[in-house]
Amino acid sequence: MNPNSHSALVAVQITDTHLFASESQKLKGVNTAKSLQTVLHGVQQLQPKPDMLLLTGDLSQDETMDSYQRLYDAIAPLQIPTYWLAGNHDCFAAMQPILSQPPFHPQKSFQLGGWQFLLLPSQVPGWVGGKLSADTLTWLDRELQQCRDRPTLVAVHHPPFLVNTTWVDGSTLENPEEFWQVLDKYPQVRLAIAGHIHQEFAAERQGVQYLATPSTCIQFAPFKEPFSSDRQQPGFRVFYFYPDGTWHTQVQRVRYAAVT
Repeated sequence: MNPNSHSALVAVQITDTHLFASESQKLKGVNTAKSLQTVLHGVQQLQPKPDMLLLTGDLSQDETMDSYQRLYDAIAPLQIPTYWLAGNHDCFAAMQPILSQPPFHPQKSFQLGGWQFLLLPSQVPGWVGGKLSADTLTWLDRELQQCRDRPTLVAVHHPPFLVNTTWVDGSTLENPEEFWQVLDKYPQVRLAIAGHIHQEFAAERQGVQYLATPSTCIQFAPFKEPFSSDRQQPGFRVFYFYPDGTWHTQVQRVRYAAVT
């Protein structure tokens, strides 16, 4: 625990859960429902209790309403306000009605702990990669104009950076330059977080820290061609956000024996 965490807003990023309608189904040998439960047990051990959860996409693997109900049933007992965005494996029409019930919240712009949080849709139906639409970029610009006095986190499923693994880099954000063109105008943006790449990653650009977080199920081996799973364990990321605009983060891994 960060020694000053009691003065901070504590948030947990959970990403790429890849749940199925059936509790027994596996993704490349990993039972995604059981690995998520292991991750959530780790989240429950945090002290102090997180103030919110940020779910950054690919919450389902099969795009079924049952998979989103499974997600709801796993997270709701924690009674932590939960915000989310869709990934390339998700079906927004199926997830919206289920993930709009407390403690889940459908808002994509909200303020907590003196910070502004903006969640951007990058999903393109039928495509693994992502893109920020013109409407989304306009919305982002408008929201940032309205909260210049608040430190800001921006979340998107597809990372706007390359990770030097060809098969991964072919499905990241298609238009990062347009994204950066907006962010560069607003110094209150402190960091941008993403999922999608199933690994821990950090990059810095123009004073903004860009972070990716491990999946709750399988991990992608970095710098390996073609696809290869990593032996790293599932995990989540903890953030401590302070009212003065500073922040601290760390990735925590959990022990899930079925990872092969």
